[in-house]
Order: sequence, then structure tokens, then C-alpha cells
Amino acid sequence: MEEIFRKIRAFAFDVDGVLTDGGILADLDGELYRKFDSQDGFAIRMAYMKGFPVAIITGGRSESIRKRFLTCGVKAEDVYLGSRDKIEDFDDFCAKYGLRPEEVMYFGDDLPDIPVIVKCGCGVCPADAVDEVKAAADFISPLAGGKRCVRKTLEAVMKAQGKWTLDVGVYKEKF
Repeated sequence: MEEIFRKIRAFAFDVDGVLTDGGILADLDGELYRKFDSQDGFAIRMAYMKGFPVAIITGGRSESIRKRFLTCGVKAEDVYLGSRDKIEDFDDFCAKYGLRPEEVMYFGDDLPDIPVIVKCGCGVCPADAVDEVKAAADFISPLAGGKRCVRKTLEAVMKAQGKWTLDVGVYKEKF
């Protein structure tokens, strides 16, 4: 895997079941609430600080998703909410940054993610992804969605590239 990890230039993520445990709470007004792991968020911040473009491609439509990932350095235009054709959004992200699909690592856990998992350079899923996604993925994290599967994988990619170092000055400036 390390050889594949060294070729990665960008990351893209589904949200529910990858950056969360898949559970969603709803209030009486229909507002949806998700719980994110702070270490996953920090790994996305590290990717941003090291110059990796990052996309969020999710079927979720809540603006709270966009707001969460803005705090991690993801650009507002790289948060694709309500995605029903994830390949279309993935292709848009790649075109925006001049990326070849094989340079992007994509994280997904359910059936709508399979086309991107197959097209990208390294398809990743959490340990609790559905069986069809596990069969399509290049790498299955030993960790469940929302339980640091993103952190551990991004850390491994950046370590393989010699980029897993924190410059406190840059961190303080950007966040």
C-alpha cells in the first residue's frame, strides 16, 4: 500500500458512515445532527496544511456539513452536498485541481460510493462498510466509520510521503 500512498495528491470523502458512525439524530423541526471524531478532523486539517486538495462528496444536504468542514480547511466549493451522482462531483473536483483520478484517495462506505471507489487511485472504506464496498475497495481500514479510520489512513499516506509533521506556526496562522 505504501507505494500507492506515495502517489496520492488529493483526498475525497463521503460523510455518513465514513466521517461519522452513520448515526443521525433528528429534531422535531427536521434538523439533522451528526457526531464527528475530532482526530479525523485534525487529519483533514493536516492534509490541507500540506497542500492536498480535499473534497466532501455526500448525499447529505445539511449546511452543518459544509460548516463543519470549513473549520478543517476544506473550501466551500469543494463540499458537494446532496450528491446523487458522485462520479460527476468527483470529476468536477479532479478537473478543478488538474488531478488525474488515480491521484485521488476516496473514502466511502455504501453503494453510491462504489463508482468513485473503482475510478479513483485508492478506494478506502471503513471496517463496517457494506460488503459490496469492501469488495470494490483497495484498502479496508481496520477501524469503523467515525472512529478514526480517516485519521489513521491520512496519517499513513502523509507519513509515506514524509509530510506528517506539524508546523505550529502554520497551524496557528491557518486555524
